[in-house]
Amino acid sequence: MNSSFSSSPQQQYDVVIIGAGAAGLFCAFQAAQRGRSVLLLEHNDRVGKKIGISGGGRCNFTNIHASAENYLSENPNFCKSALARYSPWDFIALVEKHRIAYHEKKLGQQFCDSSSREIIDMLLRECHDAGVTIMTSCRVQEVSKNEKFHLTTSRGPFTADSLVIATGGLSFEKLGATDFGYRIAKQFGISVTTLSPALVPLTFVSKDRDFCSNLAGVSLPVTVEYRDTKFEEALLFTHRGVSGPAILQISSTWKQGEELIFDLLPDTAAAAELLRDRKSQALLPNILSRYLPRRFAEAWCDRHHFSKSAYQCSDQEFSNFLQLLHHWPFCFAGTEGYPKAEVTRGGISTSELSSKTMESRKVRGLYFIGEVVDVTGWLGGYNFQWAWASAHATAEAV
Repeated sequence: MNSSFSSSPQQQYDVVIIGAGAAGLFCAFQAAQRGRSVLLLEHNDRVGKKIGISGGGRCNFTNIHASAENYLSENPNFCKSALARYSPWDFIALVEKHRIAYHEKKLGQQFCDSSSREIIDMLLRECHDAGVTIMTSCRVQEVSKNEKFHLTTSRGPFTADSLVIATGGLSFEKLGATDFGYRIAKQFGISVTTLSPALVPLTFVSKDRDFCSNLAGVSLPVTVEYRDTKFEEALLFTHRGVSGPAILQISSTWKQGEELIFDLLPDTAAAAELLRDRKSQALLPNILSRYLPRRFAEAWCDRHHFSKSAYQCSDQEFSNFLQLLHHWPFCFAGTEGYPKAEVTRGGISTSELSSKTMESRKVRGLYFIGEVVDVTGWLGGYNFQWAWASAHATAEAV
């Protein structure tokens, strides 16, 4: 569907929204359905680029378990109001209205059966039907405010009673991510919390590269723990470090230079079976490869000098072997940064915004929604649900 609905846009609108990603598109048609004149501006040549790559191209558009516990913020309670007023089931109802086939993959994650393009087309169709004006390849050069907001753009000047910032974070610069939202906040004296890459792969320290050099592509289920946070998911070795759901999840809370603790055998049945191998004549790497990928089992045993057969191990040696399997500390150099991060942690301080409407407490008529706000969800559809919920809250207020 064409994402430009007006060849001769007016100059005055009730609402101008900057950023046509998930939050911006959703807010646009929801506000327009309430009778507001809405202009949606996007600096890319098309809308929804990040939606397009999400979920491996199938868009994990929500998670039915979404609640405040699944989000990181300086104020963990801030997201409760918006999430309560627009639930995952509300968005699923919209998906079903458009007859988009979907399925639950695991842990409450909802994916399109076909393509994430279906979600983009759904949002565009709703915008079209509601009368939203969408302008792509439009760069906002300046924003000012007296009684109204005045925007200078590459497509001409516009004024609005309400201005909504839905420009996302710093993740995926190749898709057009910028710091625009944070700059607007600072221009109006609105504070921004510390920003960092989140849901991002981690990189090895140099001394560990030899150990891991042959493990790229190896995946195994683990439990990873950092301080009081724990996730049981898959770990994936890459050429530069580790990725996979377990790492992406824990990366949002991990601090550089600190250890992560891995349980390499979280399956209790497998752990119990391994205990029965105590008197086996087989070498420990061979025993371990029954439960873990062989390449990893051999490299791990070599790293920690577990080369004997189980039978030859003393009770203390075998105990150490088991203990390290369940409590393996590992340090990483850092993250792959914003180019590989799925989201940005931090953002517009929630102390600056109304939790009911997302409106700035300092600047009347100025709203911030989606990833640009200091609300960061777990992996698995939670960030999309925050986009829909925060956008809905604003759309009901503008």
